[in-house]
Amino acid sequence: MGQCYYNETIGFFYNNSGKELSLHWRPKDVVVVALGLTVSVLVLLTNLLVIAAIASNRRFHQPIYYLLGNLAAADLFAGMAYLFLMFHTGPRTARLSIRGWFLRQGLLDTSLTASVATLLAIAVERHRSVMAVQLHSRLPRARVVTLIVGVWVAALGLGLLPAHFWHCLCDLDSCSRMVPLFSRSYLAVWALSSLLVFLLMVAVYTRIFFYVRRRVERMAEHVSCHPRYRETTLSLVKTVVIILGAFVVCWTPGQVVLLLDGLDCKSCNVLVVEKYFLLLAEANSLVNAVVYSCRDAEMRRTFRRLLCCVFLHWSNHKSSRYSSSTQTGASTRIMLPENGCPPMDSTL
Repeated sequence: MGQCYYNETIGFFYNNSGKELSLHWRPKDVVVVALGLTVSVLVLLTNLLVIAAIASNRRFHQPIYYLLGNLAAADLFAGMAYLFLMFHTGPRTARLSIRGWFLRQGLLDTSLTASVATLLAIAVERHRSVMAVQLHSRLPRARVVTLIVGVWVAALGLGLLPAHFWHCLCDLDSCSRMVPLFSRSYLAVWALSSLLVFLLMVAVYTRIFFYVRRRVERMAEHVSCHPRYRETTLSLVKTVVIILGAFVVCWTPGQVVLLLDGLDCKSCNVLVVEKYFLLLAEANSLVNAVVYSCRDAEMRRTFRRLLCCVFLHWSNHKSSRYSSSTQTGASTRIMLPENGCPPMDSTL
């Protein structure tokens, strides 16, 4: 192992990798931060709403909704991590210490890994419940809790590894261009693991689709329910396409550039698009709330109830403040006689 550079600045590693480190705010930086802050706030608000809905509605106190709640928690964490990144990017990157830089990147990697791993856990549990013809409410709580713990152990492992072992501080030739303190091999492994998750999700949801279609076809042979059969099949196709399509659109571009950088593709200009593809991956934390929660009718009713409660509370609070200020104004209205003249209103 060669010399280690633990005491160097962030600029040293960026120069080594050939990644430009801006010293002032450029239009590109402003656009990325503006978009990033907008997406982060939407992610935070949406997933807070999902968590509040699951916590407040007893019908959601079931194991499958524990996984949906964990997905919302992981995406909420991702929103916070990306918000932290937006406040420590651009010219502020150069002022970070090596430890601060690893913290910034570790938060993002851990949260996104937890989100992707939870998507796979939800697919596995859906597959098991469909194949066993088991209601979601009958899923073993212990197994679901074990899955959730496993998700976070894996996420923390992948998030913490680069800061402690899988970096390039002692091997500058292996440094990534996109993430200048990370080893290229880490990026390749992360990208391939995300691709493996996607392929597993494709296999699981494809099996669910064909299994449900066969069951409905058997039912249609004995009962005249062809319109409902067509409706069920189309609904299932729609669900599978939305789930896998959202994952592909949001994650594939980022996975491709990570893999290209991890494989040290010299001719690939990955730095041009990396920030936008990371933003697209972060947007998946917003899409998850829509795909996995908002399509549930009971969840939508709970959302409306919560939003109505918040709006009414805000309206009542505002009206009470207005009425109290009016009463206060009325109570200070003093009638002063002036030299025998008619009383004058002194309220101003």
